[in-house]
Amino acid sequence: MGKIWDFYEHLNEIVCAVDMEKYELVYLNHRAREVYGIKSMEEIKGRKCYEILGGGSAPCAICNNKELKQGYFLEWKHYNPQLGKVLAIKDTLIEEDGRSYRLEIAIDMGASGLHSGECAGNEAMINEGLRLSLSAPLPEKSIEILLEYLGQSLFCDRVYIFEETETGIFSNTYEWCAKNVRSQKENLQNLPFEVVKIWYGKFRKQENIMIKNLEITKEKDPAMYEVLKPQDIRTLVVSPLMSDNKIIGFYGVDNPPKEFMDHISTMFQIMGHFIVSLLKRRNLVRHLENLSFHDQLTELGNRRAMHAYMEAVDPEESIGILYCDVMGLKKANDSKGHKAGDDLLVRASGCLKKKFGDYKLFRVGGDEFLALCAGIEEKELLGRVNALREQMRKDKAFMALGCIWRADSRENMDKLLAKADERMYEEKRAYYQRINNFT
Repeated sequence: MGKIWDFYEHLNEIVCAVDMEKYELVYLNHRAREVYGIKSMEEIKGRKCYEILGGGSAPCAICNNKELKQGYFLEWKHYNPQLGKVLAIKDTLIEEDGRSYRLEIAIDMGASGLHSGECAGNEAMINEGLRLSLSAPLPEKSIEILLEYLGQSLFCDRVYIFEETETGIFSNTYEWCAKNVRSQKENLQNLPFEVVKIWYGKFRKQENIMIKNLEITKEKDPAMYEVLKPQDIRTLVVSPLMSDNKIIGFYGVDNPPKEFMDHISTMFQIMGHFIVSLLKRRNLVRHLENLSFHDQLTELGNRRAMHAYMEAVDPEESIGILYCDVMGLKKANDSKGHKAGDDLLVRASGCLKKKFGDYKLFRVGGDEFLALCAGIEEKELLGRVNALREQMRKDKAFMALGCIWRADSRENMDKLLAKADERMYEEKRAYYQRINNFT
């Protein structure tokens, strides 16, 4: 397919082509080979675009492949930390031999970032970081883009965010790693306050942590040294994340060049406010998602959550379904008021949580609950149903129950729900028939 790129070979603009499915570079024109230090096309064979063009180990957070269309150019500007330059970019999609390729034409707009002076460099980097991150539709993606941008621009090994929980422990919630740098996120969960105690003393004074030689901290802060040393950290800059004058966490970079550390520290004091804003936006989105998937009274999943879960059930796994109908809800509402009815629903859902809380529970109607138990054995399901009946007697919250079990989940889920629902109504009819016969 070399001939399709012949037209671009002698352009002064930077031109590249990427296989969009594999993220593999298939072409760099002479100008692109020059600026990226590539001597021949053989050097890029089988190599990833994000590796050569972005210096990363995974697809770029700002990748816009999904937005590209044939016959249209997507225009944008981007600071490329590999080159230390701002590029004006035009991207389009080209189809060739049944494959889709991203064609990118970039114009060098000049130097920016830390290479272009202290104040101007910091300001340019902050503005570019904000612009890129705010282009994402959701705050989670904005955070990922910002960390990637900081990592590449600051030539460090790792960028991370730690957040403090309500119980006063700390966890690494976000991370970006450079190529060939091992992720540490899983190892840095639930750290006790004692580990960051000395750091917090400086954070409360709104001071950053700057370590230019880790070995110096071995005696002054042995607890932190024991955490940092196994991560092969030699230098770092860490800055507090403050919200309403309260420390909610911190963020930092590992192994930045020593000559950049003062600039990074200054920039981080400004950038931290924006990160806190993104975290607040993320929390709001999570809250709204929780509202959209949960019943507020019982805190069980709602019908939307039920349908989402059903779509993800492994068809090879066994499935147990328990349909529940709260008995006496209308009577409680009519005779004692809706507060009494709500209390009954909460007690009934509480019974279900006590005996099936490790499975997926939903409120699927005004007085109907559902338990979906993927992977459960039939004997265990029946045993739990009996335990639930005993719990209902204790808590004076009675429900009609309909139970069904299958060795796998290949059968149409709606039909299984209907069978469990039918069995529940059989029990409900029998209950009211006994009541009528008694009266």
